[in-house]
Amino acid sequence: MTLTANTIDAAITGSETAATFSGVVQVRREGETIFQEAYGDAQRAEQIPNRVDTRFATASGCKIFTATAVLQLIEAGKFALETPLRDVLDTPYTLDPAITVRHLLTHSSGLFDYCDEETMADADYFALYEKHPVYTLLEPAAYPLDLDKPMKFPPGARFHYNNGAFVALAWLVEQQSDQPFPDYVGAHIFGPAGMVDSGYFRLDELPARTAYGYMAQPDGSYRTNFFALPTRGSGDGGAYVTAPDWARFWDALYGYKLLGEATTQAMLQPQVDTGHDTIDRRYGYGIWIVQREGAVYERYVVGGDFGVGLVSATFPPYGVELTILDNTGEGVWTLWGVLVKLLDETLGAAGG
Repeated sequence: MTLTANTIDAAITGSETAATFSGVVQVRREGETIFQEAYGDAQRAEQIPNRVDTRFATASGCKIFTATAVLQLIEAGKFALETPLRDVLDTPYTLDPAITVRHLLTHSSGLFDYCDEETMADADYFALYEKHPVYTLLEPAAYPLDLDKPMKFPPGARFHYNNGAFVALAWLVEQQSDQPFPDYVGAHIFGPAGMVDSGYFRLDELPARTAYGYMAQPDGSYRTNFFALPTRGSGDGGAYVTAPDWARFWDALYGYKLLGEATTQAMLQPQVDTGHDTIDRRYGYGIWIVQREGAVYERYVVGGDFGVGLVSATFPPYGVELTILDNTGEGVWTLWGVLVKLLDETLGAAGG
């Protein structure tokens, strides 16, 4: 068996979520697109189908854009990885002087997280947005970061995934660049990468070819996620990106169009152990890294939220790039496992 459009299609068709998946799957090998297909509807009420160039919300997947922006400012001499955060971020919060920019980039700061995925249930998120209405969350400074609440651990002690830390990084980007965070990313990342369809769009101002996010209800119906997410994204999530634009981003990043070679290589190498029990999973700067036998097997970004699902990954041993976007938050994880298994079977040591 070889990796072809037919074998990819067969794997997707045979998956347990094939009948309900709503989104786009794109596979490239050695820079060439070998599979690209859209499924389901971008807007259910109007029966507008998803297209391969539909814009999808990406949730935490766009933390890599935040990390890239911060590293660009480091290259520009604005600050350094080891600069104490309190020295470069003008904030009303009292910050531990030991917390550095690097700690935030690697989820090892120990800071309180306004959106703690380890402890918060769905009801907690809705309670948060009742207290801080989504229509007020339009810029990093408006988020309820509470960075001076008790820390979870001393800076650098361990890995703890932290959304609030990446909002703080977006705030840092704004202060150090004198630009709103979405404008900075648009000018310095999306523009140079040729990501012409991507942006941090407001939920109440979505442009054409944008998929609405849908949340399943107990009775089997769906409603949109318009009141379940911040109105405009920040450093921890919220960009809308097409599958082709993800390809353009990876090309630009690996081609050193966004950062210098040394900075890019540092970003893409393991910086901290995530403490996973069964997988050798590390974290670079804004990117997850899976190792096999001590070598990088997969680099990926992942995002999940109400009505949002994303995985975009590169597999250096195989020369393959895989992107799955969906607008229900339901099928992407199953398809990811199915397609990674296909890659191993077709391109692994016994494959072709």
